[in-house]
Amino acid sequence: MRIPFYQVDAFTSDLFSGNPAGICLLDEWLDDRQLQAISAENNLPETAFLLRCDKGFEIRWFTPLTEVALCGHATLASAFIIFNLLNWPGDLIKFITRESGELTVTRKGRLLEMDFPARPISIKNPPERLSTALNKTPQEIFGSVDDLLVVFENENDVLELKPDLAILANLEERGVITTAPGSRCDFVSRFFAPKVGIPEDPVTGSAHCVLVPYWSKRLGKTHLHARQVSKRGGELFCEDRGNRVIIAGEAILYLKGTIQFDKISQ
Repeated sequence: MRIPFYQVDAFTSDLFSGNPAGICLLDEWLDDRQLQAISAENNLPETAFLLRCDKGFEIRWFTPLTEVALCGHATLASAFIIFNLLNWPGDLIKFITRESGELTVTRKGRLLEMDFPARPISIKNPPERLSTALNKTPQEIFGSVDDLLVVFENENDVLELKPDLAILANLEERGVITTAPGSRCDFVSRFFAPKVGIPEDPVTGSAHCVLVPYWSKRLGKTHLHARQVSKRGGELFCEDRGNRVIIAGEAILYLKGTIQFDKISQ
């Protein structure tokens, strides 16, 4: 079996920054074990698998350990490949997902704009040992469908975090979004998800489904400029549209090639 494979750095215009994603173009869906094995072998934060369909592309996302319901940076990376290397007609792509509905990506010059579902938050009692894991006491803690949203006073608080990943991996939630007002943008964030094999995600599109509604309400503005301040770093341009959010960024190709292997027997 031969699968076209691409690796793209998302939410950046510079190689070796942003968030790397693998993109596999399939002729048919493989067994879930094969999809997970490929993702584990790639050892990237996410690998996206694409299959052409009448509406556009079916898409699934896998970390090295598990499938996830929504991934922003691998969707952005997938759109970049489709627009730039697959001779896609027009400036809009539809992605059909299993759990997150229909997603669209629109090309606006160098920016790719993703239309994603907003994810509401609710006030949450701090999970046991969270402050110990983060070694800082946050201002506020909220819960969302998958993750905790942990708000700090300033950007340095987020930059200085050195969390205990073993404790975070044992929380009920998938991951922990940490955030604060930004010094050069509206807000900054970092995202930790050791439970699903991602100690720290370089740039997390899906986390901004939670972050954008929060900061839009807090700052009283709908258009927001965000930075994820991981070691690799990334830049996002966002808009709050009520029950939807726009998350935009650039991307750049790192490599293209072919994955070749024998099918795993059923």
